Amino acid sequence: MFKEYVKDLKGEFKGYNSGKFTKDVLAGITVAAVALPLALAFGVASGMDAAAGLITAIIAAFIIGSLSGASYQISGPTGAMAAILIPLASKYGIKTVLVAGALSGVILIIAGLFRAGRIIAFLPKPIITGFTSGIAVIIALGQVENFLGVTSHGEETYMKVINIFRDGIMPNFYAVAIGVFTLLLMAFWPKKWGRKVPASLVAIIVTIIVQLIFQFPVHTVGEIPQTLVHKERLIPKDLLDIPWDVVLMPAISIAALGMIESLLCGAVAGKMSGEKLRNDRELIAQGVGNLILPFFGGVPATAAIARTSVALKSGAVTRMTGWIQGLVLLLSMFLLSPFMSQIPMAALAGVLIMTAWRMNEWESIRYIFSHKFKAAMVKFSVTLLCTVLFDLTIAIAVGCFLAMFLFIVRTANLEVTVSEFDPERTELDRGEIPEDVQVVYLTGPIFFGTAEAFTSKLKAASSKNLILSMRGVSDVDTSGVQEILSFCEEKQAAGGKVFFCGVQDKVRLFFDRGEITKTVGKDNYFWEASEALQSLAIH
Repeated sequence: MFKEYVKDLKGEFKGYNSGKFTKDVLAGITVAAVALPLALAFGVASGMDAAAGLITAIIAAFIIGSLSGASYQISGPTGAMAAILIPLASKYGIKTVLVAGALSGVILIIAGLFRAGRIIAFLPKPIITGFTSGIAVIIALGQVENFLGVTSHGEETYMKVINIFRDGIMPNFYAVAIGVFTLLLMAFWPKKWGRKVPASLVAIIVTIIVQLIFQFPVHTVGEIPQTLVHKERLIPKDLLDIPWDVVLMPAISIAALGMIESLLCGAVAGKMSGEKLRNDRELIAQGVGNLILPFFGGVPATAAIARTSVALKSGAVTRMTGWIQGLVLLLSMFLLSPFMSQIPMAALAGVLIMTAWRMNEWESIRYIFSHKFKAAMVKFSVTLLCTVLFDLTIAIAVGCFLAMFLFIVRTANLEVTVSEFDPERTELDRGEIPEDVQVVYLTGPIFFGTAEAFTSKLKAASSKNLILSMRGVSDVDTSGVQEILSFCEEKQAAGGKVFFCGVQDKVRLFFDRGEITKTVGKDNYFWEASEALQSLAIH
């Protein structure tokens, strides 16, 4: 894998010149303009502070960006990750978040080494859409307090929101006005302007200016230290004080989300750029980054679709774009921290709420519901609810189980058609065709879900001899083999015969192992039903 990485890196920078460097620099500056307000907002949304989000974006740009499985991946703190972290931080504290983040890095490295990068292909689209929407709901609910300028209580995010209204807590109207202004500006900012200057950055700059002038009584970001080492960072001795039974499941959730979001980002961006993502290398890169980040005080990071797409649309050529973005963010930390400290929390809440709205895959959701795909609607809705009410790991597990269950129900449809043999389909004369014979046409898999139906329908066939046409049987399991074997034994005990025709190789292998072939005999297998009939006529 290392040799492949070096080879790809050499290919990426082959023929690199000042023209390509200029494109990377301009793209990097553009991405930094998008990433700056989001990094600050996601740091706060993760249960830490804006400085932690900025540190995460800077370090991820250099470490994850350097090791990434493709040149275009831009990593940093994301809203999806914040949805997992904030309940963990509120319940168990910042140190637990940092330990879970480091442990998730180890899990991702192991996943990459064991080539688990293909796992994304096994997640149904409605499940991915469902937990993306669930995460969006959690982000939006988590910012209600900051948007209203109030403080509530409760362990779960949705309970805090409920308690705001239950307790009759009055909002801070200055905060609400700032939040509403941010939402409206981001909603109505012209798209052609947004290609050059992101609306979120404009909203943050305007609210900083307003706050500096009027000094409204609202919560602000507060001091942003000019250092890459956060005061709330992980140190080795902290690993001895954390209950591992508490952090294990959150770490798995963080790793699962990091895996899914990064690979999805690579899949989307790969189509835009024409460069294929090296999935397993990307997982290792994310793992190394997330293992290191907590020791600087950073929150877990993933590849970000929004920032990656901005990089590509801005003309990014190599991973130098990500490095330039990190450098610009680093300079911003040292040069602009006095101004960033005055950002109203309500403005960041507005940015996050709009980001949450845009996170939803609205086109996919409309497609599922407008075409009334009932199974997809159920998978989407259940996954969304489980994400909001429980956590990502449970949501994915429940969603995948539901998807498999619905698939089994849908495919557990074995068609059995019993018919008399058509004399015109054989060279035999009518007088040579045995009277006591029927052909049974089978279509569908014969497995534990259809085995009983197979037996009951075949027993309805009245003929002494049966020809089973199995071209439409694509698969069979142990339960199916046992049912077929039992049926064949009963038929032979009654003096009849069973013939098979059109049996696929995979199914025939199971028949051989399950002693069906031994019971009926190798000579009772044919490709055409007419051949079986001729054999029956001869004997």
